[in-house]
Amino acid sequence: MNPGMPKGEAPKLFLGVHARLVFLKKEDERAVLDLMRRFSAAMRFAYQRLLEGKDRKELKREDGPLCTLFGLNTRYADGAIEKAQATLDSAKELGQDPRKVVFGSREVFEQLKRKHLSGKALLALKREWKERRQGLLYSRGDATKKGNANLRLEPQGDALWLRVNLGNGGHVQAQVRTSHPQLKTLLQRAYASLPYNVTLQLKDGKVYAHFTWSEGVPPPVHTKANGVLGIDANSDPYHLALAVVGKDGNLIRHHTLSLEEVDQAPNKGAKELLLWKVAHQVVALAEEHGVAIATEKLKYLRKSRRGDGSGRSFRRKQHRFAYRSLLAKVHSLARKRGVEVLEVSPQDTSTIGMLKYAPQLHLSKDMAAALVIGRRALGYEEKLPKGYRALLRNKSFFAYTEGFYQSRLQELQKLREAEGSPYPRRRLSRDMGKAKAALTLVSSLQGLSGSREGVTKGRNPSGANPWRVLRVGLFLPLLGLEVPRDLSPLKPILNLAPLTQGSWKGWKVGSGPHPGGGPGCTNVHFY
Repeated sequence: MNPGMPKGEAPKLFLGVHARLVFLKKEDERAVLDLMRRFSAAMRFAYQRLLEGKDRKELKREDGPLCTLFGLNTRYADGAIEKAQATLDSAKELGQDPRKVVFGSREVFEQLKRKHLSGKALLALKREWKERRQGLLYSRGDATKKGNANLRLEPQGDALWLRVNLGNGGHVQAQVRTSHPQLKTLLQRAYASLPYNVTLQLKDGKVYAHFTWSEGVPPPVHTKANGVLGIDANSDPYHLALAVVGKDGNLIRHHTLSLEEVDQAPNKGAKELLLWKVAHQVVALAEEHGVAIATEKLKYLRKSRRGDGSGRSFRRKQHRFAYRSLLAKVHSLARKRGVEVLEVSPQDTSTIGMLKYAPQLHLSKDMAAALVIGRRALGYEEKLPKGYRALLRNKSFFAYTEGFYQSRLQELQKLREAEGSPYPRRRLSRDMGKAKAALTLVSSLQGLSGSREGVTKGRNPSGANPWRVLRVGLFLPLLGLEVPRDLSPLKPILNLAPLTQGSWKGWKVGSGPHPGGGPGCTNVHFY
């Protein structure tokens, strides 16, 4: 199976324009704000009804609850239901309880609950809460209604106006002010009566409009038939690893792009500009070689929290990681320029890269992971090298690995019992959990839960995972680190060389004894 874009509807390119609305009359602005308040309330009402299993068609009818209770027309009612359904789907996808969704930002809600502010700070927070709760209006585009029935663009001379249907037979106008680069494209849609969605939002007492639409993606010119540019994003050091992989699966070129400048951006706007700059560099490299782009498909990245013992520095590196935002920009720009985009499973890409390609080709662990991503996008399977297969048949290797983690577990247990502070105790508990998982993993490949045969893409259909067993058996016990930077000591194993102490300089910095019987052994090997 060759991974790629999921089958189904043709991919689309989503574009948008952000603008500010200026009302010439105060009463017009008040009327729009009142409409936004009623729409926001209708959306929350629709969300609760959807949780109860109510039918969408019943809710949006002219004599239905949304139109009669909130004074909306059927199109506004349908927009409120659409926004409510999107919120419900998002909560389910993220694994959250849909009954506990907070409209208006849970973060702001929790700050208000603390009651720790007063004066201007409290007033500002209350205004933000009110604007988020009551400052929304949405209307979906319709080609049969001149682009949008309720919120319609009307160019007049040198000015651009937005006609707002108040839902009661009346309407008001607001001037659209923006210098967005996609404004010309939006005007072309308005003149041609092509559909565009409009969302109004209230922020800092001002009304902003966001116009969005979709266009068909042009057929790709640069495809995986010529090869793939594999991309691996990393938070420490903060950079992108890029590997150009030929159609035969061999590495052609590798390159890194630092993201430290993104982390030092003074504000969100500057950060977005820098991310777009990086996206342009990535797509330009793919165009230069005429290849497709391949990335990992990650739905969720775990973020550590204060008090879990992970450390402030580590948490900062996690939370600065703009992985989703950057890859969304790369994908959008690539499709616009005719570069094919592929997404592959992230299953063990880093582990396979570190064990197989980093020592063989003298690559960093991140570059090796990018190579694995590119090969996986081309449909290549990653088989275990002969040296690793021989090691997994070596009983001494498993005996040493089990002994190491058992000793480590006992040591961590003693440290945890002696530690009085809760934060270090949590860190030690997490390390104990890793040691227990490593023991279980090593046991699973010794016949307790299936065969070692049938390895494909780093997974064993019987349950055991030899790549992960090799990782826990080689990295921490023999190289002294869970994620070592120098993986060159693994090369003798790949070449089926004798595993002597001279070949394993990492043993000198490891936290456990040498496999041959202690630090005094001078010629240690697995036989």
